[in-house]
Amino acid sequence: MAEQDEKAAKPIVIKKYANRRLYNTAKSSYVTLDHLSQMVREGLDFVVKDAKTGDDITRSVLAQIIFEEESKGQTMLPANFLRQLIRLYGDTLQGFVPAYLEASMETFARNQEKMRSQIQKAFGANPAFQNFEVLTRANMDLFEQAMRMFTPFPAGTLPEGEKGERGARKDMELDELKSQLADMQAKLAKLSKEN
Repeated sequence: MAEQDEKAAKPIVIKKYANRRLYNTAKSSYVTLDHLSQMVREGLDFVVKDAKTGDDITRSVLAQIIFEEESKGQTMLPANFLRQLIRLYGDTLQGFVPAYLEASMETFARNQEKMRSQIQKAFGANPAFQNFEVLTRANMDLFEQAMRMFTPFPAGTLPEGEKGERGARKDMELDELKSQLADMQAKLAKLSKEN
């Protein structure tokens, strides 16, 4: 039992060869950066060693995974953050940055589940759908406001004296449109007979 816990505590060794291929020694198979990214998401601990020298190159491989994710459009690192980080290289505070960033990420990870539940409460079960629904409602409100500009009195809310007038006016307009349509149909029929 203690032997199993010890094996579980040991990180998986990934060897990186000169041809840039990565080899998972635990599974005896070649892996890609995508595989390593998935291992990180699953919480599997690993170290990457240069196959020739045995040097630990885990940090550079993890940075490469981040670079790949960023180039796929999964941007999480704002340009200003990266600029500030670059400025700190060689600065007297450089030694404090790794510990600070690590502590910040650990705090974020501990609060991550709380944040997820709060976001879910705020935006519903599907945030993308909820945002779409809010946008649709806003568009409908704008449309209704625009329609009110053209019809200042919504249906059934006309002042008493205007109810009959407007109804009669609409009937006249409808009759006039019907008459114009009949005239156009007659002219079209006459033109088709002439041709």
